[in-house]
Amino acid sequence: MSRSADLFTRSPANPLLTAADWPYPVNAVFNPAATVADGETVLLCRVEDRRGISHLTVARSADGVSGWRIDDRPLIAGDPDDPISMWGAEDPRITRMDELDAWLIAYTAYGPKGPCVALAATTDFVKTRSLGVALPPEDKNACLLPRRVNGHYLLFHRPVSSTSGSADIWLSRSTDLRAWTGAQPVLASRAGPWWDAVRVGMGPPPIETDAGWLVVYHGVKNMVAGPIYRVGAALLDRDNPSQVLHRSDEWLLGPTAPYELTGDAHTVIFPTGLVHDPQTDQLRLYYGAADSCVAMATANLSELIDHLRSGGSTGSGRTR
Repeated sequence: MSRSADLFTRSPANPLLTAADWPYPVNAVFNPAATVADGETVLLCRVEDRRGISHLTVARSADGVSGWRIDDRPLIAGDPDDPISMWGAEDPRITRMDELDAWLIAYTAYGPKGPCVALAATTDFVKTRSLGVALPPEDKNACLLPRRVNGHYLLFHRPVSSTSGSADIWLSRSTDLRAWTGAQPVLASRAGPWWDAVRVGMGPPPIETDAGWLVVYHGVKNMVAGPIYRVGAALLDRDNPSQVLHRSDEWLLGPTAPYELTGDAHTVIFPTGLVHDPQTDQLRLYYGAADSCVAMATANLSELIDHLRSGGSTGSGRTR
């Protein structure tokens, strides 16, 4: 069994993208969604401008590491006249939906009432079609599965309880991508001193494997110096994705590199993009580092699955 510390390897090209790479003045670039389109890696990056308001801009690369071509305008931005999104668009995730011949983008729309989950569709990453608000405030960290399960689209998201303040991963269902019902808890923060004890949130859209849906998520622990954001993983049942089969006890990737330790938010690795190459079995995990730049780490999918099945905790992730 591979040690958790050995599963992910940081790219020597890190950080891949920073504010200095942008074609217009910005404060920070981070938390990128990722997919492959027309043979290229496409990142949809959260870009914070110098007012502090975020929008989403596309960057493309032939190898997913270098030679990035960055659009000179946002793909998705908030509307200053819309109270739902007047404070910006943040933290996207991209899902390829073959049955729709399109990519679906789940992102956080931010306004005075708080963050909420919004959806959009695109066929070319040049223009989008809004699908509106899927879930009201306070909710975020949303992503869709790439196919229906039992006739329903499935949306993972992270609501915040108004009574307990807990922030865990839930799953909602829809038949039309607009009305979402039947919310179920999936993965909860663990009680006590665990690395994911304060809150958890879904990372990139899960990848379907023979062993189940591979989930990469972030977990937060509060320390004297402030919170630490790290990366964990889990396997969900293919036919019932609300059921956790295995969950990593240890974090798989934590902030140790200088660009992860220091930035607008110190000690943060925030995973939002995941690309799998079936020919090499390589995973490329794209993440925001310290809320300031984009970085990437690689892993072997089979090794990660073996690690979860043999070393992670088994059963429900709903412990509090």
